[in-house]
Amino acid sequence: MPPTADRRVNGARLRTLLGSWHHHGPAYQALADALRGLTRSGTLPLATRLPGEREVAEALGVSRTTVTAAYDLLRDEGFLVSRRGSGTVTTLPDHAGDRAPARLGTVDDELVDLSAAAPPAPPQLAAACAAALDALPRYTARAGYLPLGLPDLRAAIAERYTRRGVRTTPDQVLVTTGGQQAIHLLAGTFAGTGDRVVVEHPTYPHAVDAVRAVGARPVPVPVTTQGTDLDLLASTLRQASPRLVYLVPDHHNPTGTSLPDQDREHVRDLARRTRTVVVGDETLTDLTLDGADPAPFAGGGGADRYVVCVGSASKSFWGGLRVGWVRAHPDVVAALGQRRAHVDLCTSVLDQLVTLRLLDRADEILAERRATVRAQRDALLGMLARDLPDWQVAVPHGGLSTWVDLGAPVSTTLAALAHGHGVRVAPGPAFGVDGTFEDRLRVPFSQDAATLRRAVDGLAAAWAALGTRTSARVAGGQPTLV
Repeated sequence: MPPTADRRVNGARLRTLLGSWHHHGPAYQALADALRGLTRSGTLPLATRLPGEREVAEALGVSRTTVTAAYDLLRDEGFLVSRRGSGTVTTLPDHAGDRAPARLGTVDDELVDLSAAAPPAPPQLAAACAAALDALPRYTARAGYLPLGLPDLRAAIAERYTRRGVRTTPDQVLVTTGGQQAIHLLAGTFAGTGDRVVVEHPTYPHAVDAVRAVGARPVPVPVTTQGTDLDLLASTLRQASPRLVYLVPDHHNPTGTSLPDQDREHVRDLARRTRTVVVGDETLTDLTLDGADPAPFAGGGGADRYVVCVGSASKSFWGGLRVGWVRAHPDVVAALGQRRAHVDLCTSVLDQLVTLRLLDRADEILAERRATVRAQRDALLGMLARDLPDWQVAVPHGGLSTWVDLGAPVSTTLAALAHGHGVRVAPGPAFGVDGTFEDRLRVPFSQDAATLRRAVDGLAAAWAALGTRTSARVAGGQPTLV
């Protein structure tokens, strides 16, 4: 039985997505190749209903016979499925449908772990821990259960948003045990079994896990070179009626893109008009490496019921501090606080005190962190250009990783081979919901240059063992997804 369509694209939109699809072979083969590529890359998400053959033929200026032959070929290969009354829907062959697992590495001095894009602790952590211990006696006379978070920390987070131009009060802040718990709480509060939740494609793997953990179904919307495909997001909101939308607007994980300022207002407007809660994950917001900082996702702030922000200390400071937060309408904060009582009673008071002290020195710490990460990014890009020139490597303006175009659907095999050459890396499909992105690889630059040198050596050895070489790229060409 064909999958249920989550959205439909019309002929004009399909023509735009296809771009220059012709090649020297038969027209039907070229069209099939282009549609297959859009599906594998996630640019044309799975469960998308394609236009009828006549509409496609008119939009592309080709014969209906050409479109029919291309559709038939893709049906035979398992990339399209059709049923009378349901139209033609994108899918993947059975063997390509499983999402590769995203794995956090274990401690292994012999292995370079690129599976997690996370920096080490800043040197100021020790002093922050000492100051937190000095402050701890103020709180030990009570039970220590603070389900909404330490009042001082909630006030500090609210003030931080306000300084960015987002009016925020402490009752709009919930402190969580890491950003991951914040995402789980939001998924569980707003969605349940059978509900649809829109996620970007590719996206942060554990957000997809959180959606599935509550029985909801992730509905992918592609990420382009300019961030989320807002046209498809708008049509998906109309057609799929999702309960929640999860976005990473700043230095997107894994592509590194950021949503333009004008598009942020468009997203907020969509949220209000469709009465759909849209979550902006700002975990990487502090790590702008080039240019101006992104505009706040929440806009001017206030008490917007449909725009929610998630933050975390993990990328700005250290992942070992399991402290995150949600910035939302006070009613949303209260609902999340009630739900988190079923998960844990509160976040560690000591960790919250450490985070509070780090926030006091955030300007100093983040300036040093950005300089370090920028140097690491530049070092990695140089190594990849020299040692793996077949790869098309995006230059992210922030964040902690680059989204590499391998030029061939070999990511999972490459990741398996890389392990034997001393590198653990998450393959492209780990960042999708449906087996796509086999031609992509996320390569973090969150470690020092010497470690990155070992990583690139291992990846180059694995690539050579794979025996795959991509054709030369046209200078200045732009990939569909970066």
